[in-house]
Amino acid sequence: MNMEQILIVDDDPGFRALLQTILKGEGYDVQTTGSIAAAIRAGAQQQFHIVLTDLKLPDGDGLAILRRWRENGWQTPFIVITGFGTVPSAVEAMKLGAVDYLGKPLSSPDELRILVQKALAGQRVANERDVLREENAARFSTGNIIAEHPSMVRTLALVRKVAATNATVLVTGESGTGKEILARLIHDNSTRADRVFVAVNCAALSPTLIESELFGHEKGAFTGAGGQHSGRFERAHGGTLFLDEIGELDANLQTKLLRVLQERTFERVGGARQITVDVRVVAATNRDLKSQVKDGAFRQDLYYRISAFPIEAPPLRERGSDIVKLARFFLGRAARDMGKPAPGLSTEAEAALMSYAWPGNVRELENMMERAAILADGEVALDDLAIADDAPSRPLRFTDIERKAIEDALADNGGNRTRAARQLGISLRTLQYRLKEYGLV
Repeated sequence: MNMEQILIVDDDPGFRALLQTILKGEGYDVQTTGSIAAAIRAGAQQQFHIVLTDLKLPDGDGLAILRRWRENGWQTPFIVITGFGTVPSAVEAMKLGAVDYLGKPLSSPDELRILVQKALAGQRVANERDVLREENAARFSTGNIIAEHPSMVRTLALVRKVAATNATVLVTGESGTGKEILARLIHDNSTRADRVFVAVNCAALSPTLIESELFGHEKGAFTGAGGQHSGRFERAHGGTLFLDEIGELDANLQTKLLRVLQERTFERVGGARQITVDVRVVAATNRDLKSQVKDGAFRQDLYYRISAFPIEAPPLRERGSDIVKLARFFLGRAARDMGKPAPGLSTEAEAALMSYAWPGNVRELENMMERAAILADGEVALDDLAIADDAPSRPLRFTDIERKAIEDALADNGGNRTRAARQLGISLRTLQYRLKEYGLV
């Protein structure tokens, strides 16, 4: 038995009774009325899950009901009843946010049943999305990360799940994909968020220096060691240590790191005192550690220890729908830093960004947009982008074009799917299928 409350507003008693009979037969709780004033009174007295209203009523335009609902902040789905001569009003109703329309006279009972089921299902999805958005905002902060493409959404879902634990995480991905950003995201959403986040690039220092940097050293431990030095592990006590480019560590350091991960103890270089730490380790690499294990260049037991929970940062070329959004974000930020208005992106520039292969990933895009912000005069043209004619490119897939067209249509129409589908020249059902396929629901 359906428990949804439905209000029907129509001044034709026969048509009103027909709709009520069909919907009651489906188990809905249905109320009816024949005027705007009565409908508004009914809405003030109880909450309805859906409203069906004629557009020509004795006391005025039925859109007045929809306007009043929206003024009160009620997001109840509306289906407008359209007869001869009310098509312009139906279009206006869609602009105000009506989810669909019902022809009058009714072509078949199934037409009504399907419209109501679809509207109620859409409302349930919207409610669940709002709840999830509130829960995520309360429990999980993504900062300024733009992640709408399914590949990046899946990555953030893994980050969200592992953040609340103390598991060691290995973030893999090409250079410039934002591995350190993901590591900070894990820390910021963990129980250690109020403690320190310490990062070290294992590829930036020599083996001797990196050992001292990680574990510290005692006075006189080596030439130039004039005093005692606390390493990154000590400084990260209680917090998170991010080991970037962990695949660059030599065999000796791999052995010492494995011991710390297993026993949480170590000695400073040149020291004998055992130091115990409570540190969560997040490691990252752009190398294929599995291949390094096979080649004997990386310890297998250390690999298993650090890859307890692997997360991949997808390359930018595989995040098609995020590329233009990221470009606009970096462009706006760079322009603000320069004290100038944010330029737009020309159609040619967008197409070039979408087709480029991005060997430097998000870091390359950020640098490119900083340059474009300097060069652009009102709008970023193709010549403002540092993309050479012979630059590596990837095929611009039809799905990228289609997804962007859908996103633009939804933006143009304030998120209203019916109007967006009409602008795109496709059916609402096709649009809903595409939204689900592209992870836009």
